[in-house]
Amino acid sequence: MFDIEAELKKLPQKPGVYIMRDKDNNIIYVGKAISLKKRVTQYFRKNNKTERTIKMVSLIDHFEYIIVDNEAEALILECNLIKINRPKFNVLLKDDKTYPYIKVDIKSDYPNVWITRKILNDGAKYFGPYANSGAAKEMVDFIKRRFKIRQCKNFKSNTRACLNYHIKRCLAPCMGYVTKEEYHKQIEQILLLLEGKRQELTKQITEEMKQKAKNQEYEKAAQLRDTLIAIEAITEKQKVSNLSENNIDVIGVSKNELLCCIEIFFVRGSKMIGREHYFLDNVLDMTQKEILTEFIKQYYIEKIDLPSKIMIKEEIEEKNAIEELLYKKAGRKVELKSPQKGEKLRFVEMAERNSQITLENRLKEKSTLLEELKNALNLGKLPRKIEMFDISNISGQFIVAGMCVAQDGVIKKNLSRRFRIKTVFKQDDPRCMEEVIIRRLKHSMENSNGNFGRLPDVIFADGGITQIRAIRRAINFYGLDIALYGLVKNTKHQTRALINESGKEIALSEELMKFVTNFQDEVHKIAIEYHRKLRNKEMSKSQLDNITGVGKIKKTELLKTFGSVENIKKADLTELTKIKGINENLAKKIQEGLR
Repeated sequence: MFDIEAELKKLPQKPGVYIMRDKDNNIIYVGKAISLKKRVTQYFRKNNKTERTIKMVSLIDHFEYIIVDNEAEALILECNLIKINRPKFNVLLKDDKTYPYIKVDIKSDYPNVWITRKILNDGAKYFGPYANSGAAKEMVDFIKRRFKIRQCKNFKSNTRACLNYHIKRCLAPCMGYVTKEEYHKQIEQILLLLEGKRQELTKQITEEMKQKAKNQEYEKAAQLRDTLIAIEAITEKQKVSNLSENNIDVIGVSKNELLCCIEIFFVRGSKMIGREHYFLDNVLDMTQKEILTEFIKQYYIEKIDLPSKIMIKEEIEEKNAIEELLYKKAGRKVELKSPQKGEKLRFVEMAERNSQITLENRLKEKSTLLEELKNALNLGKLPRKIEMFDISNISGQFIVAGMCVAQDGVIKKNLSRRFRIKTVFKQDDPRCMEEVIIRRLKHSMENSNGNFGRLPDVIFADGGITQIRAIRRAINFYGLDIALYGLVKNTKHQTRALINESGKEIALSEELMKFVTNFQDEVHKIAIEYHRKLRNKEMSKSQLDNITGVGKIKKTELLKTFGSVENIKKADLTELTKIKGINENLAKKIQEGLR
């Protein structure tokens, strides 16, 4: 048995990563420390801990740790463990968006430029992200139109030039009409444009234009002049301020009692080329510094295209360790800056204001949905926590139930639960549902801070009036007052409405029906996947499992040699004893057992 107090005394005064586990050996939290002894011991001492930390500590059954040489190594290991295990009490970075980047495959003999949404460590240069895909497309179209690089996806030598060459949209490297040096000069100018170095680029093109005019190549000089005008126009469209920094990310944070929003502005050469945002939950009692620290670690450890500076409002505690980590990753200095005045501070404040607006808009969407549902169901309060249940079985075999949770209008997959029915041994969905609800409610009645959390405001049953009545009996068993509704289906087995406990149908708007249907699909998926898992596990069992002396290895060898249990039954003693580890006595046992 793991004795926490005894193990705390063994902790070393060294840097490392600690891993908290619950009674089921699940990792619930990963953290790093300069001194493992000092940091881990703090969790188990009376001090001003947050509610989140108190809840986490109550679930800790045992812990382990990994010693490293320094804080930077601890930071890398912590980030990797969080990414792999996704512990419930760590801040988990989630995003359902992929933003476009502009890619230049500079390693090619004749590089190309195109839009991608996946960054690879392939030696190419990536620029972005562009929050507006239209802006990325406009830039790539401009580059191919003005710089006449190849537009074919796969470069190869040809016997004749394509149409793009004849309409002056390509230099035709496939025909050898341009040298690698001349072509790469075009690519160098494209990189200057994408890096925001407009002055350097325009200087180069201006000098080239003057040289062409001097050599009386007036048509080429005129083309270069038009390129200069076009570059001026497209770069002006991107300018957002007179910020002098060339390559920075600016981060703003806003949070309320439900959610936290982080907004990032991408500034390259005084131009904002894009922005993106992330929503975090499970951070409500964390400070802004703590949120920024966790976000920056998870976000930038995955990025290949790192900025020179990351601007944030407040300096974070792990600043030096994170800067060292990013330096190793980028091969150059990456600074975390907290401006105190001037244009840089105003830009951080602008990111913060935008994060607040983004957060408010997100909450309006969800609160509108909850308000609409509250009115449709005639509830006394917003249904902030809704749970839906579904039973799955085949002719009364492998009976299971699935539970899905919607918190503040968002389906939370990490809160879903599975139940194997214990008291019903035939197909009887209402009795199964009653058992499941009693078990589920018991968890919250005994510990509202446990894995099931607080009681739901509303329960949905993926079934009709008989299941509603069964659930009501379970709710009444604890003397609770929880709103309850069922789902009714049409002839095609599609949900058409909710019904109340009187069997009356409740019409829902298209948006609410979409929410209920998604909710139902998710709980059905949970139940059916668990049912299949149990069924497949049972089907994988063999008659050999019941024979004493036949373990997993001998069973595998028998099936590998004979192909099936039926063939093993037909085998004689001599054939059976040829299997490694099977003597004559065991062979006789196998024959008798299979009869």
